[in-house]
Amino acid sequence: MAEPHPHPDPLGGRLTVGFKTTPIGVDWSTLDEVWHAAGELDAFDAGWMADHLTNANLERGGQSWEALTLMAALAHRVPGKWLGHAVLANTFRHPAVLAKAATVMDQATGGRFIVGLGAGWHAGEHDAFGIELPPIGERIDRLESAVAVLRALFSEAARHEPGVTLEDAFYPLRGAVNDPPPASTHGPPIWLGGQKPRGIALAARAANGWLLPGNRAGDLGYLVDRRDAMLRALDEIGRDPSGFTIAGQVSCGEAPRDRREALEVARAMVHAGAQHVILGFAPRLGPSLLRAIATEVAEPVRAGRSRPSV
Repeated sequence: MAEPHPHPDPLGGRLTVGFKTTPIGVDWSTLDEVWHAAGELDAFDAGWMADHLTNANLERGGQSWEALTLMAALAHRVPGKWLGHAVLANTFRHPAVLAKAATVMDQATGGRFIVGLGAGWHAGEHDAFGIELPPIGERIDRLESAVAVLRALFSEAARHEPGVTLEDAFYPLRGAVNDPPPASTHGPPIWLGGQKPRGIALAARAANGWLLPGNRAGDLGYLVDRRDAMLRALDEIGRDPSGFTIAGQVSCGEAPRDRREALEVARAMVHAGAQHVILGFAPRLGPSLLRAIATEVAEPVRAGRSRPSV
């Protein structure tokens, strides 16, 4: 069972803004230029990446970089910023291997890496690579187990022998030691992307934050509905919501009018209780678009930094 009351999110209590790129449909040099530009922009507190093995806009196939190594390669471009994935597919990686990878990222970023994790969903990319995509009920079972494994391997007990043992139907641990350990005292914060009652309940009891899914980017009504469900779930277990981050996502499009609309939606999400706003765009459009998003969307959102009551 995952830890019932994880430590408060280090990003909690203040409004922060991130940018998000996709690994889909972009060449390496352009993506590298975009992240280099992001490192020079004070408008962003964090950088985010989606996680796909193929083009998720298609039923099958299409170009995509592997997201975990991609972010590791780009991390040096954005020193001092938080990094995370919105969200990693639990079906792609064994959680013990993910814990080891997250430990590397935690060390490399000086304790500024967020494990964003979801159950997995895109059938075509799973089938193409022979990766099992169980029914949704089992995927949530596996997500619950994965969070328990991450918490166990980020714990103090996992930093030295005899390590941690976890009896689990999917991912058992037997004297597992995570050495070298994370830089963060309690390991990287975990933000989850579950949407249904079990996913919301899991985030409430075992995560540091919750992310609006990318396919709902800009959907204010859905954010409000899921915010209310999350607050109820937190209240039911007696957990203080002030230590928990709700993150909204907004697509910034390509044109100036898209950015104006994104600003209004982002402001509305903050008013509705989002403490972190992720501004997404297609990185193939280059660093000039990111700079426009920083000036026309991120900076005005950051200007209203006081955290709303919810």
